[in-house]
Amino acid sequence: MKRTKIVSVYSVCHFLVDFACAFRILSAEIPRTAELFLLYNCLAFAMQMPLGLLADRLNRNSLAAALGCGLVSASYVVPSAAGITVAAGLGNALFHVGGGVDVLNLGRGDGLLGMFVSPGALGIFLGTMLAGRALPVWLPAVVLLAAAAAIPTLCGVRSENAPFALPAARAVFPAALCLFLVVCLRSYMGLLFAFPWKNGLWAVLLVCGVVLGKTLGGILADRFGAARTAAVSLLLCALLFFFADNPLPGTIAVLLFNMTMPLTLGELARRMPGAKGFAFGLLTFALFLGFVPVYLGFPGFAGNAVFTGGAVLSLMLLLPTLLRRGGRDG
Repeated sequence: MKRTKIVSVYSVCHFLVDFACAFRILSAEIPRTAELFLLYNCLAFAMQMPLGLLADRLNRNSLAAALGCGLVSASYVVPSAAGITVAAGLGNALFHVGGGVDVLNLGRGDGLLGMFVSPGALGIFLGTMLAGRALPVWLPAVVLLAAAAAIPTLCGVRSENAPFALPAARAVFPAALCLFLVVCLRSYMGLLFAFPWKNGLWAVLLVCGVVLGKTLGGILADRFGAARTAAVSLLLCALLFFFADNPLPGTIAVLLFNMTMPLTLGELARRMPGAKGFAFGLLTFALFLGFVPVYLGFPGFAGNAVFTGGAVLSLMLLLPTLLRRGGRDG
């Protein structure tokens, strides 16, 4: 019951934080430059690595998550473009680290982690769609303030972090590198998914596929093992990407492609039990690095064959790492 409550609280707040960040930045009547967009993504994703180290040591995850909600809420009263960007970006990073480590502490399985990470994509999508529309601009700020007050009460103030310890580099580096590259590739490819049918109802269904894929990935990994889940999902995904010009196989392919997200996060955290926040932040830093080439205008070799190749390469990197863990979870 306690685990269900904690995951439910953090999952709802994850949706709210990502919704509020997208809504605030796109609704603000300020100049939005490419440099500020880069700064936001750097703070929201790359900063989770040092903040994760801090969270590992402080053992106050719910307070970090609550502070993150408060900072995002504060971005709604900051007048300058830079101030909005910094408050929203840092708030986003703090919430993800605090909530993510608390969820990782609940158990070895990936199902709960998948439930936590999945609502973010829906929050970003709806925040982007509703920005500048009839929704009162102050409403997300008020809701997040209430969330900031409720999180420590509902999830507990003191966390259950293991004593802080970084594993020996030689013991974790090969697996960490493979997982890092998988996340970089997933981030980069996700930004290239510009299917001709990606509009209207199918755009909504595509986002739902991302959300459902992350949720199902963790649940199926707990039931059938992470290696088996990764192998089946990525092989089917690679096949369906050949037919991604059609919306149905394309949407299913994206769903399957996103099933590995909780698997990568959960696997690295298991290999770094005394530094789960750092593990979480290391992979969000990989998300940021996957974004950088697209931001810099690096030519994206998009196309169905490229997407298929990316899925196969992801499997080649991920499967040996999961199999080396051994046992039923591997």
